[in-house]
Amino acid sequence: MTESSEWLIYRGAGEPHDGMNRLPPPPPWRDFSGRDTADGSQNRRLGAHRHLAELHRPGAEELEMINAALYLRRPLLVTGSPGAGKSTLAHSVAYELGLGDVLRWSIVSRSTLGDGLYDYDAIARLQDVQIAAQGGYGAAGGNPGAVEAIGSYIRLGPLGTALLPSDTPRVLLIDELDKSDIDLPNDLLNVLEEGEFEIPELQRIADRLPDGEAEVLTADGTKVRVRDGRVRCRAFPFVVLTSNGERDFPAPLMRRCIHLQLDRPDHNRLATFVRAHLGDEAARAGDDLINRFLERSRSELLATDQLLNAIYLTDAAAPPSRDRLADLLIQRLDRPR
Repeated sequence: MTESSEWLIYRGAGEPHDGMNRLPPPPPWRDFSGRDTADGSQNRRLGAHRHLAELHRPGAEELEMINAALYLRRPLLVTGSPGAGKSTLAHSVAYELGLGDVLRWSIVSRSTLGDGLYDYDAIARLQDVQIAAQGGYGAAGGNPGAVEAIGSYIRLGPLGTALLPSDTPRVLLIDELDKSDIDLPNDLLNVLEEGEFEIPELQRIADRLPDGEAEVLTADGTKVRVRDGRVRCRAFPFVVLTSNGERDFPAPLMRRCIHLQLDRPDHNRLATFVRAHLGDEAARAGDDLINRFLERSRSELLATDQLLNAIYLTDAAAPPSRDRLADLLIQRLDRPR
């Protein structure tokens, strides 16, 4: 094998070999090994978010708008290009103010308001009722057909969990709202204005529930009791809505939000981003790639994820054609190559 191909794992030679043993550990944002640990420890991806939150240093305008949203109990709508630090902002606020883990609702074109509030698995409940009727055992234990068991089939979404009553607010990240269909921004208005929502499945049987309460599961896996089928916050959550600027939002939503426009990240912010994910040494070694990325971003739409990929690969694999490979990985996103 020539020196220029030493970094290659797959060689395309049609001959089996043990090269997979030389594959280095995955980048932190693609490491799935710690997601379901028995002791409940956090995975490395969440650790990277927290480390980035520690290092995040907002500018003056960003700082003022964040505090305005906190004081006014209004959602913060953050717009900017990919990698400008929109989601990092939510983690930074949660970390500094001790507000717990960030609840995240990633929006896609099929997302509805119901997805964010709660899910009721009526089919599973019906199946358990049928199993119990045949002499089996339902998933809820006891008699799954009883009204007390209905909460076992209800799980609050990220928005629903954020609106639970508590003395301190949760942080909710509604990520990439501009990817939603046309109705979702309008559908959010009433919930964000009133800070409450109803669960009709529980309201219909509230008078048959002990103290009118049912136990349901939250988005982060804990059990809580809901009274009379209504969830109403005591402390309005710190809601961060992010957008890459792919569409405009209706005026009623804009009126109810504090709007923050983030500029493209500078060298210092990009270096911080790289250090948080890959460490100081990788950030120093990738300084030239950061400079080239900044130069290109003046005329091209690029994402910081591309920069991370390029720095990680050129550091972990050390290919001889480093610059050429970096250019292949950092391709402009605003038009086909």
